[in-house]
Amino acid sequence: MVLLTNDDGIYSPGIHNLAYVLSKIYEVLVVAPDKERSAVSHAITMHKPLRVSELQYYSNEKLYKSFCVNGTPADCVKLSMEVLLKSKPDFVISGINRGANLGTDIIYSGTVSAAIEAHFYGVPAIAVSIAEHENVRYDFTSYFICDLISSLLGNYDDLSNLLININIPGDGNIKKVKGIKVTTLGTVKYENSFEERVDPHHRKYYWLSGKKIDTNNQPGTDVNAIDNGFISLTPLRISLNDYKGIDSLNNLIKVIDLNKILFKMK
Repeated sequence: MVLLTNDDGIYSPGIHNLAYVLSKIYEVLVVAPDKERSAVSHAITMHKPLRVSELQYYSNEKLYKSFCVNGTPADCVKLSMEVLLKSKPDFVISGINRGANLGTDIIYSGTVSAAIEAHFYGVPAIAVSIAEHENVRYDFTSYFICDLISSLLGNYDDLSNLLININIPGDGNIKKVKGIKVTTLGTVKYENSFEERVDPHHRKYYWLSGKKIDTNNQPGTDVNAIDNGFISLTPLRISLNDYKGIDSLNNLIKVIDLNKILFKMK
């Protein structure tokens, strides 16, 4: 069984198209946010009730079992694993997202965070995005993901540790795809600006906007692959340990005298 989620919301065309194509081969369950939750990163809901509604969810006149959640993409995966499912799914697919999730931008991505949450449960997880916002085509990407899953089964060393971030170049049109590359994460930088505005009650507020000013377009990165018309497959690992920093801090604590601190406190 394949669990589908996203951060564009349960009514987005990307997840509908993916559900339709995957259901030709696999049992599909859709559990997605009730509205768009882009750029929420790995946020989870702790200070308000999480509500789940079962929907009559159709794609190409086919009915799917689906649940709508008033939370984040990570919430959707956690609820699925802990409450909605009797057993773990075979795969979790997050997407198809409208707009790229490349390089350091994945830190902010609700799409990628949903896949990471599944990875925490030991479930093979894929995040998939198309690197365009307008006039996006989802059919090729859906069939690509379906074929990728079939290829992974029996041909990947450790599926329980599988975590891949996938980006499709252009608007998702297969005619514009030159091939596939396995990549590392690049770097994306923005010139951010906060526009100051005033609401009807004469209170100031700020609206974040900005433009991309720099990318690490080095060969081998996901940014480079997309810029040159290739699908990027970026395998991820979630470890925030700085091993070089451990040695430096071990040297540092040798010069810290706790007794001196206690003396100063007297």
